[in-house]
Amino acid sequence: MNILITGAGKGIGYATALKFIETAKSEDNIFLLSRDLSQIKNISTSKPRLHFIECDLINTIQLNERLKIIYDNCQSLDFIINNAGLLLNKDFNEIKEHEIDHVLNTNFKAPFLIIQQLMPLLVKAKNPHIINIASMGGFQGATKFSGLSVYSSSKAALVCLTECLAEEFKSIKIAVNALCIGAVQTEMLSEAFPGYKALLSPNDMASYLHWFTLNGHKYFNGKVIPVSNTTP
Repeated sequence: MNILITGAGKGIGYATALKFIETAKSEDNIFLLSRDLSQIKNISTSKPRLHFIECDLINTIQLNERLKIIYDNCQSLDFIINNAGLLLNKDFNEIKEHEIDHVLNTNFKAPFLIIQQLMPLLVKAKNPHIINIASMGGFQGATKFSGLSVYSSSKAALVCLTECLAEEFKSIKIAVNALCIGAVQTEMLSEAFPGYKALLSPNDMASYLHWFTLNGHKYFNGKVIPVSNTTP
């Protein structure tokens, strides 16, 4: 098994990385991408083979260069978890153009480019599965929250990309699904909504994400799945 997890330095990405490290075999390659990998680099493990990719997703030149690490260490790629994200909670009239670019580049453009660059490895895998981590804020018909206009719109774009790619990749048998996650008690959530307490922890969500990555493509393709135990 060869897998790339973005946003692996904190929150859901970090917890998900731990799940895969616990269950992986010695020959497996786990590629962990984040701006800050200081916490996860402290993990001591004899298996699997861990590869740390420190990268700022909005720096596309750096991203393209760092993804070559994956090509240098494996011949195929089974799974991509596009988990890295940026949450901005700000009044619509106060949002600056550079903030729009920052959120869209992180939440939509980066996953797009990652998938595009790694396609030659995905097509060589037996049952490749791409999981895009979206949000209930980007799920059509779900209740929207004030202040999240850019964030929710970027996640809606990621949802649409998921549906488009699943159709486009049918002939090469690459499954693509999106998980629209509800509130999870991460640092990112706490920074955007101080004092808010979510019912789910990163570990809770990581357990589901671990299972879905390995098994979801057996049941779903091109699906946008709400993963939330609250309404909204």
